[in-house]
Amino acid sequence: MSEAKVSYASSGVDINRQDEALKRIKPLVKATKTPGVRSDIGLFGGLYDARFSEAKPILVSSMDGVGTKMKVARRAGIWDTVGQDLVNHCINDILVQGARPLFFLDYIAAQQLEPVVIEQIVKGMATACKEAGSALIGGELAEMPGVYAEGEVDVAGTIVGVVDEADLLPRLDAMAEGDVLIGLPSSGLHTNGYSLARKVCFELEKLDVNDKVPGTDRTVADALLAIHRSYLTPVMPLVKARQLVAMAHITGGGLTDNIPRVLPKTLDAEIDTATWEIPALFRFLMEKGGLGIDDARQALNLGVGMVLVVKPELAGDVLARLHEAEEPAWVLGRLVKGAGTVRYR
Repeated sequence: MSEAKVSYASSGVDINRQDEALKRIKPLVKATKTPGVRSDIGLFGGLYDARFSEAKPILVSSMDGVGTKMKVARRAGIWDTVGQDLVNHCINDILVQGARPLFFLDYIAAQQLEPVVIEQIVKGMATACKEAGSALIGGELAEMPGVYAEGEVDVAGTIVGVVDEADLLPRLDAMAEGDVLIGLPSSGLHTNGYSLARKVCFELEKLDVNDKVPGTDRTVADALLAIHRSYLTPVMPLVKARQLVAMAHITGGGLTDNIPRVLPKTLDAEIDTATWEIPALFRFLMEKGGLGIDDARQALNLGVGMVLVVKPELAGDVLARLHEAEEPAWVLGRLVKGAGTVRYR
């Protein structure tokens, strides 16, 4: 009786697909090269020249994923936006500590790698990296049959940035009652709330990706795949000018859970809910999903993507600088005595 012969390909992993994907993404990665990069992709690790302009440099790192937004990308057949989502999300996470991004590494996994899809995802990452002046210096492609369902793709990434110790945020000891909260608008759901959004749009309302979201002039695909914006360009000058005492990136957990991450335990963030209108997409999801306002504030950003904490005497200048940079910022509320939570009025 002859022995059964098994190859890697017959077990579900095709090295040729990975090689084709690498061939497609190499020029995209190369286009993000910055002066600090000392390697090309293909080595076991990315090399970066760690000579900084900061007087006392502190490295700041973060990692995240795009979550079930990937399922919307698959349904719509649009893949480049999620690459930008991933990089921008990570940029914002280190920006709130005052850091500028240096380099980014990605991880892409699928049941079966599709080179054209991988190319589009990495194209988005490269676009976001170039816009931020950072480099895409490495990553990993993994084909894992049995772990992912057919057609499923997952992405995650790690970013490394640097901040001068003097610019490090939050400055907990500098925060006080009366400090001003300034809101910066989100561009949509960003990268959280997609399990809810998919359920409402595709299961409850039976919408197609090309249908208009009720109450808006945008298709479901356009609205749900709106790119998670980066706040680096309008905010970094404020960091360098030391005009901020804290920032909060409003991601999973919404306003309710993210602002307390940068507050001392003696102060609350009091948010004036009359200062902005919740965008139509969020109102639609809340109404059709039967989501109460408290749950919505914890699950969604509700149109506020970043919150800055500023001393009251600097608030006018900060708003003027943001408006000059064409950033539609507004006073969202103030810090009051409390216990490190968020209250709404």
